[in-house]
Amino acid sequence: MGGFRGPTPAPAASSFELSFVEETGVRRRAPLSSCWDVPFERAQPSRSFPSYKGQRNFPGLWWSVTTGQHVGYESWVERDVAMMLDFDPKIVAFSAQPFWLIWPGDRSERKHAPDFFARRADGTGVIIDVRPDGLVDPEAAEAFDVTASVCHEAGWEFRRTGGLPAVLAANMRWLAGYRHPRCSRPDIADALVRRFSSRCLCLREQQRSVTARRPTGPLPSALASRAHD
Repeated sequence: MGGFRGPTPAPAASSFELSFVEETGVRRRAPLSSCWDVPFERAQPSRSFPSYKGQRNFPGLWWSVTTGQHVGYESWVERDVAMMLDFDPKIVAFSAQPFWLIWPGDRSERKHAPDFFARRADGTGVIIDVRPDGLVDPEAAEAFDVTASVCHEAGWEFRRTGGLPAVLAANMRWLAGYRHPRCSRPDIADALVRRFSSRCLCLREQQRSVTARRPTGPLPSALASRAHD
């Protein structure tokens, strides 16, 4: 199963292996050198997102406008990162828990599941791990260093983020709700584009200009158009 071609393939001598679930539901384990070009942005999660009583984090599913599918997350910090990937116009697809990265340890195999794999429009793969700075212990730091090495071999980009600034996250969550197709009103959106193509007005002025008889009608479409910008 081929995917986008990255800049350079992983060398045949790589000691890393990947265990992943293909889009078809088939689980595979293979050397990095033979699967670096798999479209991991369409892979199924390699592990589940458990929920149980007393749990400190809050797992769930993010509905992605980009993919038209749900993407899992293990915490609200991961949810916000998934949201930003969904807003990024350079990202054409992304998945959660795309694979287990496996490498030899001193006594036994070590493994790590990155949080997200994203694909840019230019074909570049991006691995994202989400962990606030204060929670990066030595074991996690080692896993991130190994993941960065794998990305270097495979021609992917590696990012480790601690999450979004609070104000940015709050604003993006508010706009995100208007990206759902239920908020799409092409007739109103077209009217807004025609009316304000040469002027920059606030949302309330846009709403009032389109129609005074339906004061809330145009607002979701106006917000939806802003949310897709």
